[in-house]
Amino acid sequence: MSTLTVIIPTYNEAAYIIDALKSVAFADEIILIDSFSDDETVALAKPLVTKVLERKFDNFSGQKNAALQHATGDWVLFLDADERVTQSLEQEIKATIANPKHGGYKINFPHYYMNRFLYSHSDDVLRLVKREGASYSGKVHEKLTCEGSIGKLENKMLHYTYKGLTNYITKKESYAWYQAEQLYNKGKKATLFHFFFKPIYRFFSSFILKGGFKDGVPGLTVAAVNAYGVFQRYVKLRLLYKGMR
Repeated sequence: MSTLTVIIPTYNEAAYIIDALKSVAFADEIILIDSFSDDETVALAKPLVTKVLERKFDNFSGQKNAALQHATGDWVLFLDADERVTQSLEQEIKATIANPKHGGYKINFPHYYMNRFLYSHSDDVLRLVKREGASYSGKVHEKLTCEGSIGKLENKMLHYTYKGLTNYITKKESYAWYQAEQLYNKGKKATLFHFFFKPIYRFFSSFILKGGFKDGVPGLTVAAVNAYGVFQRYVKLRLLYKGMR
């Protein structure tokens, strides 16, 4: 019978980690890889996990690939601390790995923001894969690859994205640095096009094309912060060229 390892990367997730771990208690193995949290994340998690790994954060792919080296399950599910596996998704995961038709499966993530789920802001993300041959690449918005074809599970993963507007903006600022560094390493430079049209298009895509307008103020806020994140990416790229990281 196929076995399942759950990998959860963390940094200061004390407020979220217990519920995340409880939602995957059905797994055969749970690995927590922590970036030296200075809150109670590790202490709270230890009784509920199989292994705790501590590793200095370099990038998102590095953390997850490091944890993969310690996984023993036939299948691996990657979970963030602010995500929850529902009972229906649990049953589907169990049935899927018992009789798999693909080498990996995407899961839909409707975002929870300002006390509501934004189904117009949802993503299909590859998260459940056969361990052999699986790996991550990319420093931010990392990409998971696996051997074989990719299917999609029907049930959704709950994603409690919103931890306050300040936290949301800070996360965008952090991602912007990683994205800017990737562009810098490729020799890309920021132009007026990037500063002006790229943020506008991101807002248009989020609010209009993806239907964010249906979610009212939360949808508008998400679109605006997403556009801000794009703008900051190119601000930080310009700063890198000036040696101001």
